[in-house]
Amino acid sequence: MSDLTRLTAAETAEAVASGKTSAVEVAEAHLARIDAVDEKVHAFLHVDREGALTAARAVDDKRAKGETLGPLAGVPLALKDVFTTRGIPTTVGSKILEGWIPPYDATLTRRLKEAGVVILGKTNMDEFAMGSSTENSAYGPTGNPWDLTRIPGGSGGGSSAALASYQAPLAIGTDTGGSIRQPAAVTGTVGVKPTYGAVSRYGLVAFSSSLDQGGPCARTVLDAALLHEVIAGHDALDSTSIDAPVPAVVEAAKLGNVKGMRIGVVKEFSGEGYQPGVEQRFREAVELLRELGAEVVEISCPSFTYALPAYYLIAPSEASSNLARFDAMRYGLRVGDDATHSAEEVTALTRAAGFGPEVKRRIMLGTYALSSGYYDAYYGQAQKVRTLITQDFARAFDQVDVLVSPTTPTTAFPIGERADDPMAMYLADLCTIPSNLAGNAAMSLPCGLAPEDGLPVGLQIIAPTMADDRLYRVGSAVEAAFTARWGHPLLEEAPSL
Repeated sequence: MSDLTRLTAAETAEAVASGKTSAVEVAEAHLARIDAVDEKVHAFLHVDREGALTAARAVDDKRAKGETLGPLAGVPLALKDVFTTRGIPTTVGSKILEGWIPPYDATLTRRLKEAGVVILGKTNMDEFAMGSSTENSAYGPTGNPWDLTRIPGGSGGGSSAALASYQAPLAIGTDTGGSIRQPAAVTGTVGVKPTYGAVSRYGLVAFSSSLDQGGPCARTVLDAALLHEVIAGHDALDSTSIDAPVPAVVEAAKLGNVKGMRIGVVKEFSGEGYQPGVEQRFREAVELLRELGAEVVEISCPSFTYALPAYYLIAPSEASSNLARFDAMRYGLRVGDDATHSAEEVTALTRAAGFGPEVKRRIMLGTYALSSGYYDAYYGQAQKVRTLITQDFARAFDQVDVLVSPTTPTTAFPIGERADDPMAMYLADLCTIPSNLAGNAAMSLPCGLAPEDGLPVGLQIIAPTMADDRLYRVGSAVEAAFTARWGHPLLEEAPSL
């Protein structure tokens, strides 16, 4: 067969099910690829070689016995290091959990294993998922396979980089303010933030509980849909889980027809701060949608202009509460436990040593916003803005089936360029945050390369709550049309590592 690492997840699953190759051969090919390139990319924090091969053998044994295999059985996957994994480390990109080995699997992890998906290892990320570049990892930055001197997006840059460098055909990310969609945009891959509550958060180490959402990352829309169906669904262990059927996302991805759909262009997502090449590629994508038979209308969502400041009050406030559990008393790092320090001093010393600068910054912001005398002025006002944003979405979806925008205002920026400017870093979230605040579904997929720098540009598609299938219907149509126009998938233009 051709290089096993270049197959899509759907092609890999078919090859394993038909006996054209074995799951072990597929796993070994991807482990060899990791050995060859990950020293340069740094997508993985931990590679579970033994566990991956054991899982692959189990798939091959099932096939040998004539048992029916799932639609992704034998397909390798890179898992963001924010989901608990029994028996292998979960660090959340932080020194405070360095070496911690969870005693249980997250629901998402368990569902992947039950589906026969082969988990290769855990991927690098911004510490506690706080960041837009994967530079905030305590274990060093990840490089973008298109240009290793540039960021792969954040916070899930390890997952997107693993896809773009062909170290895995599938990956899992989490999206609190855009951390699935941003990495997808800047690496030329596909990333989906499902409706909030559609994928269980049990075993997901919390950053901001009302915003965090796990979701699929892939190189094609169909692969993302296949993974979406595996991980989604109600979970009694998660009180925020939606008890409703999973939308028919795979069927929608195979349909790929936008004829007759009404698509809204968000007026507020353009202008100052947007790279000209990003806007150019977005306009071309909108014109393509017209050519495919969709009706395109401009939609104004005025409250979106306040989404960024609202998010950076709500998310740090919830982080301040969630990260209080890391007190050096129960698990993780402990510093100063030498009988000369009080419990309070041990906690302070541990947090000083274990948390990085961005995590400390957000804890302080959140603690201040929640403090007496400031709660109503900051956190309370931010929640009111959140309501206005949700109402803007509701009005928009009364008029159109989906909304579209650029995923990020710029292409991937150089590593270190925004390290000393948090506000510039936060602006990378400009287009993605509203969907997190409202809880609806959104996708990013490639729409070309920016003429200024030859780097990928992402098209964002936004759908109403529990209408995730619309993302895949529109996304697959756009993907097929662009692939036909380019003559190949966009990732084939990425430089070889």
